[in-house]
Amino acid sequence: MSHTVNINNAMNSEARSLRGMMAAGRTVWMAGAYDALSARLIAQAGFKAVCTTGYGISASHLGRPDVEAYTMTENLAVSAAIVEAVRGLPVVTDCDTGYGGIVNVHRTMRQFEKAGVAGMIFEDQLSPKHCPCLPGPIELISVEEGAAKIRAACDARLNPDTVIIARTDATRMDECITRARAYARAGADVVQPISGCVRSLADLQALREATGKPVSIQLLNWLETDLTPVDVESVAALATYPLVPLMTVVKALQENLAVLAKQHSSAGLPRPRTGMDEFKGLIGYDDVAALQGRCEA
Repeated sequence: MSHTVNINNAMNSEARSLRGMMAAGRTVWMAGAYDALSARLIAQAGFKAVCTTGYGISASHLGRPDVEAYTMTENLAVSAAIVEAVRGLPVVTDCDTGYGGIVNVHRTMRQFEKAGVAGMIFEDQLSPKHCPCLPGPIELISVEEGAAKIRAACDARLNPDTVIIARTDATRMDECITRARAYARAGADVVQPISGCVRSLADLQALREATGKPVSIQLLNWLETDLTPVDVESVAALATYPLVPLMTVVKALQENLAVLAKQHSSAGLPRPRTGMDEFKGLIGYDDVAALQGRCEA
């Protein structure tokens, strides 16, 4: 029983830590994790929190675009592994559309919260979602249904510190504000625009003032080039580089593997590799050895 209590307290402390950083007025900078190893690397780099990327999880586990082809339980398994890999750091998870209607959102909230995540992002696209990076129109559910989903997430929440982030994919600024207001009234702790309709510091300031809620932003191509870190910290409670880790790994692997396939030798690869001792330390060989020593004594 005491072991279970300690685990629950640890999970509560991570959500409490995330809320504490936000309440202190400091922007929580995050990078996008797509598996447990990338999450460990994000933690090793010095980030104070980790955000999962649905785009990255779909790409790394299915080799497919982010069209909600993977299921809630598949995303949950990856997210739970990420939580375990960076225990002590808050993890914010991309929960897509909540994988269905109100009942699905309720279950998704409960399951991810039990896995120990500190915050969850729910978006207002029609399920199955359409990645904004893909061509074609993005269809949204009604603002009323979007608000109902946020209420369902709030109703399911067991830990009052768990942060609920309402994302809207509205493509016009007026609609973005209207939807974010409705989701804030429904109980969302944070609002997040994702569309290119939000292109400036003034847009983000207007969204924050209109909703009275902290703003979360994903630094994608249009925002990454138009906002400085000082701009971001003046307006955002949460700021994520969702795709930099994934794209960095893909480029490095492409370059090394292309040479390896031609030369059939690992000598002279264009990208340096991590040493075995450093890698073993990263994934916790010392912890395993210590556990064995304690238990076998």
